[in-house]
Amino acid sequence: MSEETPEIGVLAESESFTIWRADDPDGETTYHVELGTCTLHLFLEEWDEFAKLVAEAAKNAA
Repeated sequence: MSEETPEIGVLAESESFTIWRADDPDGETTYHVELGTCTLHLFLEEWDEFAKLVAEAAKNAA
């Protein structure tokens, strides 16, 4: 049995945080938001909702 590894790419990175994406061989894409010792693992639909939420929060914070 051979396991294929996902393709991984960093979307954005700062000194404290990293956002990366993994494209699994089965076609599923997951997004990972590393916040220090905490990591959020999100499927595509969750990622879309989270990205909109963060964009709205940034707009309202200004």
